[in-house]
Amino acid sequence: MIAESTSYTLEGLTDRLSGLSNVDALRTLAELFPGEVIFSTSLGYEDQVITDLILANNIPIKIFTLDTGRMFAETYSVWKKTNDRYATKIEAYFPDRNAEETLMTTKGPYSFYDSVENRKECCGIRKVEPLNRALKGQKIWITGIRAEQSANRQSMPQLEWDASHDLFKFHPLMDWTFDEVKQYIKDHHVPYNPLHDRGFVSIGCQPCTRAIQEGEDFRAGRWWWEDNSKKECGLHVK
Repeated sequence: MIAESTSYTLEGLTDRLSGLSNVDALRTLAELFPGEVIFSTSLGYEDQVITDLILANNIPIKIFTLDTGRMFAETYSVWKKTNDRYATKIEAYFPDRNAEETLMTTKGPYSFYDSVENRKECCGIRKVEPLNRALKGQKIWITGIRAEQSANRQSMPQLEWDASHDLFKFHPLMDWTFDEVKQYIKDHHVPYNPLHDRGFVSIGCQPCTRAIQEGEDFRAGRWWWEDNSKKECGLHVK
């Protein structure tokens, strides 16, 4: 399959990136698609590594985050520390105001606890729609997905075609272990969310995230009240 406005096929671009380090791969993508490479950060462990790879090496890739309006105070803190550390300004995308006001008025602030459908509705308003706006017109979407994070991510390739957004998705840390991520953070003195030190492995919205217990799956702390091993918010569902 060929992405519009570029001569690269998935196979061709995969070959072009083969054997490159993460930094060289990101730099190559920025050179091949100038102004059309974007990185979505949740300000968690993995995304802080990628932010450092981009900014410490002056790679021209736009960085944004989705501010759902339900984030932890600690997440805002690491956002500020990251902006200060790298003298940057991570761009914010917010939910559509009218959709958010309607949801809160008609269903209240905690409707997502009542059903999976309600939870997906909330994620759709607070995350999916803003993401669609952020990705519009882009050719490469950089993410912090790792195979180790969940069962349904273990089969993902490092580079894939996302037909729903009409772009390539590149996961530079796909083959990294959690220990490798933490070691990078430590070695490079990268700002990170202090919630990670309290058992929060995957950090999302405050009402929908808890710390995990020893032996639990990486995603167990997300939407923990749902009995579903393939829990996703919709950002990476094909």
